[in-house]
Amino acid sequence: MVIVKAQPGDTSDSLIRKFSKKVLAEGILQDLRKREFYQKPAEVRKEKAKLLKRRKITRRSY
Repeated sequence: MVIVKAQPGDTSDSLIRKFSKKVLAEGILQDLRKREFYQKPAEVRKEKAKLLKRRKITRRSY
């Protein structure tokens, strides 16, 4: 849950900017996009395996 407290002298624009930065930092939008459509458990496993394989390949190149 994102909470932004108004400090003395903060404008509404600065509060909106602070809020949007916190939302991006916590990854709320990414999570919403990921959960927008249902994924079968098998699809989730396949994606996880694909990600691990990609990470393994990139680590080898270093």
